[in-house]
Amino acid sequence: MSDSGKNAEEASSSSSSSSSSSSSSSSLLLPELTALEIKTPKIDPIAVKNLKQETKTTKDEAHKFWDTQPVPRLGDEVTEENGPIELPIPLDQVQKESMNIIAALEWSSVDVTDADQLTELYVLLRDNYVEDSDCMFRFDYSREFLQWALMPPGFRTEWHLGIRQKSTKKLLAFISAIPGTIRVYDKTVKLVEINYLCVSKVLRSLNLAPVLIQEITRLVHLTDTWQAVYTAGRLLPRPVTIAKYYHRPINPKKLIEVGFSSLGPRMTMSRLLKLHSIAKETTIPGLRKMEERDIPAVTTLVRTYLSRFHLSPIFNEEDIKHWLLPRPNVITTYVVEDAATNQLTDLFSYYSLPSSVLKNPLHSILNAAYSFYNVSTKTPWKTLIENAVIVAKRDGFDVFNALDIMENHEFLTDHKFGVGDGKLHYYLYNWCCPTMIARNMGLVLM
Repeated sequence: MSDSGKNAEEASSSSSSSSSSSSSSSSLLLPELTALEIKTPKIDPIAVKNLKQETKTTKDEAHKFWDTQPVPRLGDEVTEENGPIELPIPLDQVQKESMNIIAALEWSSVDVTDADQLTELYVLLRDNYVEDSDCMFRFDYSREFLQWALMPPGFRTEWHLGIRQKSTKKLLAFISAIPGTIRVYDKTVKLVEINYLCVSKVLRSLNLAPVLIQEITRLVHLTDTWQAVYTAGRLLPRPVTIAKYYHRPINPKKLIEVGFSSLGPRMTMSRLLKLHSIAKETTIPGLRKMEERDIPAVTTLVRTYLSRFHLSPIFNEEDIKHWLLPRPNVITTYVVEDAATNQLTDLFSYYSLPSSVLKNPLHSILNAAYSFYNVSTKTPWKTLIENAVIVAKRDGFDVFNALDIMENHEFLTDHKFGVGDGKLHYYLYNWCCPTMIARNMGLVLM
């Protein structure tokens, strides 16, 4: 996205107790990381500087709710501590009753295997979830995407938490948790990923978000799980890292027509189209769609790659099957198979997340591909992602988005990606660790 400021992701939010890239907490099917792969927690001066700059340039505001939660404060000194802020309590001391809400509302689990309830959730998110600051775009998660995002191995329906109006049973608010296991520096942490915190516009004045967070916290604690990871477009106490969005135009003309980007003062449409032209055919020998038979090799490839980063998910074969095996209009994964050895050497993946285009006479949907997990061991990064963009264009996408996490910087500046005005802050709940720069983050949340 250009400097026009039209960035739906900037408002992206998932709040937590325990929003998009998970792993189940079932037993791992691969050996644990070796000592050489374990990252010792250290203070990164650049990351600390980035955090201070973000705090300084962001409007100061009170965080009354978060100041009551086990999270580091914005003003706290960054230390090498890597561990829980509060220790677990006995399960029989966890509150058994649901949090109180006003009499006209009631708690409800949302069963996303039920077509009607899935549609209710889809409509709630479509009409009330993340918008850009100028109210021009709103995320439009498909039903198939929501099932993918909310039903990883080990998912719990009670963690798909809704609030309904008692009289009509209409779904008015939602928050979700899914199980995961991550490595934070030298520690392995069983936690949940919190996402899709959404309150209907008609209830915004009731300040239901903290109640949703407290109730999902309670439900997660009942399973002896005490940590969470979540993301938000805004600054809260206290980010583990701060990532930036980058955007590679695929259909520049449409992006300008919907206000996602704009023509520069000396740029013409014909020159812009030529600048962002994309080849019709892929160029990597051995490039093909991932298949189920690839799961063991892809698991090894991904786990080995993710061990480079300070914070990353620990995936087993069940997780890889769920998160990376291609699903139409949801997740696309391609692998590169070496013809001489029949070994998989590289992969790229992206998920489909369109946005509704609001109040535009020409277009109603912006089709966006979001970079997911990529691994390069033989094919150069630039070539690998160039081919991902070719496939994305063939699939009808208008823009290819990526965060500057992991080794994405290797291709962001070389393949006509422009930096957006949106940031994504990563947070851990009930865990304190040194702040890290974005390229040391190995986790993607949808």
